[in-house]
Amino acid sequence: MLDRRRLIVAGSATALAAWLARPAVAQAPAARAPRKLRKAAMLYMCRDGKTLKEKFEILKRAGFDGVELDSPNPITREEVLAARDATGLAVCGTVDSVHWRKQLADPSAEVRAEAVAALATALRDCQAFGGDSVLLVPAIVNAQVDYKSAYERSQAELRRVLPLAAELKVKIGIENVWNDFLLSPLEAARYVDELESPWVGWHLDCGNVITYGHAEQWVRILGKRLCKLHIKDYSRKRRDDEGRWKGFDVELGAGDANWPAIMAALDEVGFAGWASAEIGAGDEAHLRGVVQTMERLFAS
Repeated sequence: MLDRRRLIVAGSATALAAWLARPAVAQAPAARAPRKLRKAAMLYMCRDGKTLKEKFEILKRAGFDGVELDSPNPITREEVLAARDATGLAVCGTVDSVHWRKQLADPSAEVRAEAVAALATALRDCQAFGGDSVLLVPAIVNAQVDYKSAYERSQAELRRVLPLAAELKVKIGIENVWNDFLLSPLEAARYVDELESPWVGWHLDCGNVITYGHAEQWVRILGKRLCKLHIKDYSRKRRDDEGRWKGFDVELGAGDANWPAIMAALDEVGFAGWASAEIGAGDEAHLRGVVQTMERLFAS
């Protein structure tokens, strides 16, 4: 009996060793869930169409889910809502249309008050249109506005507007657009955090940061502060060969934006939301091509 038990145990051990030594069966990689990025465009990108409704129709047919509009602007709310409802194209947000001329950090208190009033209009328009954020350039550093004053004044004026943003449930999305202000993602994160409000975040332009940084690094550092994306590309070679602004004269996907790295970073921070193209205008065929390129980049 003992010898039989020893044989059984030895046989079991041999079988187990053989099982452990067998070649591993290749496991198919788990499918990645589709990224929850909604495609939008800036209104100016639609070159054709005589009326707002016609432009919305073209953008919708091209494959966009939404559009960003400037505010304040001469288009009435009624016209925007009629075009939106007739086409099903969402108005995902607004862009403060006067932030270059009427700065929150201007030395003049009168000009700062005008800037606050314009931002309030953009917030109210955004809420009326069904959008969720307003893009804002908070300050421009130049010979008249030093860096420290730009930082302190713009934050002080934003604090005046944040109660309205909270009431309307519309975020203020800070953007860096070569305004010589908030030049690193660490500083950008600090600027937002110091405002101590869930109604201010960051509207990241993936092309604007390339000349002095890497968009994927901005994504990881800003993390949950991100509220929207602008999608465009930039070529450092064209910048070096032809001048700073010529860097933008490159097709989407053909510049130095590392789209796979950007997408991976967005996955890491859990970003889901609107990504708006901000590139050259064209006809419907051009817009369809932009949508197709965006879909390819988003899948990278």
